[in-house]
Amino acid sequence: MKKIAIVFVTTILFLGGCSFLEDVNSTLNYVDEAREYASEASDFANEAPTLAKQAINDEQSLNEFESRLEEMKKDMKEFNELEAPKVGAELHQNIVDRNEKALNTIDQFLKNIEDGNLDPSMVENTEAFQTLTEINDVIDQINQLSE
Repeated sequence: MKKIAIVFVTTILFLGGCSFLEDVNSTLNYVDEAREYASEASDFANEAPTLAKQAINDEQSLNEFESRLEEMKKDMKEFNELEAPKVGAELHQNIVDRNEKALNTIDQFLKNIEDGNLDPSMVENTEAFQTLTEINDVIDQINQLSE
């Protein structure tokens, strides 16, 4: 009977340990995804204003800008769908909220491009890209999850 109890307790401890390891692994994977996303968002935020200004008068730049907008929109939606670890859920929601704000701006740019009316004043509005830059602040906090 003691052997069965020992095997049972050992099994419970092992399974509990596996769950803990899965949580740690999940957190590390999430942090890696968040870092990659932050890099993409930062690159986009730095490139987009220049591309947008060039797109006003240049068809090739317009096509490149539209492509980058679509790509960033896809990346945002994919990031929003990630399952955040419990410890990072609030930070993830913070990014999702910022992404939603940025997605509205991207949708407006895409609509203007589709209508053939890329508005120069909207391009001048650097606040449209500020949201993506702010994401890096939250990612810094997420990076602390892996430490």
